[in-house]
Amino acid sequence: MSNSNPSQTNYTELLQTLEKRFEKNINRHPDLKWEEVQKKLEKSPTKLQTLSLMEETGGEPDVIGYDPKTKEYIFCDCSTESPKGRRSLCYDEAALKSRKEYKPKGSALGMAEEMGVEMLNEEQYKKLQELGDFDNKTSSWVTAPDSVRNRGGGLFGDKRYGRTFIYHNGAESYYASRGFRAIIRV
Repeated sequence: MSNSNPSQTNYTELLQTLEKRFEKNINRHPDLKWEEVQKKLEKSPTKLQTLSLMEETGGEPDVIGYDPKTKEYIFCDCSTESPKGRRSLCYDEAALKSRKEYKPKGSALGMAEEMGVEMLNEEQYKKLQELGDFDNKTSSWVTAPDSVRNRGGGLFGDKRYGRTFIYHNGAESYYASRGFRAIIRV
């Protein structure tokens, strides 16, 4: 993951990529117009940098909604499988510190914080799955309620057999096929 500021050229390329994805997947946002999204993005260089990180790590972010109360567009990772650049992570920093050996490279919540994004919660993950088929071969961590995390657990989701499943695992576990999906409001 790069922490450098993307250049204007990179912003232009990113906007072109986002526009192509937006137009190709209009079913995710049928009532929205790209021109309005782009205006908002151009006024938000910090959010563009975050979207660039989402793209860099394989998330393929796309608009999945609009919040009329806050007047914000909602972007989410829409890669078919869990983003490649965000896999092999345990759930959070406490889980990472608790591992004595075979530590993963980091934690999902820690990386999300570094990137300036939120990890999807259970409800958001289920809504994303209504927009397409995601995580048919991989899985993605979702935020766990305190009642689960305080007992050492974490939650993750995937889609198998045409259904969305939410499972549990020890928060310190990590797998090459499990990452996390991010969401950001612009």
